Amino acid sequence: MTIIIGLLVGFVAKMLKPGKDPAGFIITILIGIAGSFIATFVGKFLGWYQPGETAGFIGSVLGAIILLVLYGLATRKR
Repeated sequence: MTIIIGLLVGFVAKMLKPGKDPAGFIITILIGIAGSFIATFVGKFLGWYQPGETAGFIGSVLGAIILLVLYGLATRKR
């Protein structure tokens, strides 16, 4: 189930992020899953989520967009 949600989050983030994105299918899933983990970690750090709670879909998408921007910066040609 996590992979399916990661795929959906990664896909939505890819559609919302402007510009070209070199990431493929597997990278999209991994970025979606990692975006969810990052959103949960940041939300807990800021006190938005209690222990045991996870980030929602929107928070996960925002985390994935941040990762896509960082991935794009790291992989762009100079």
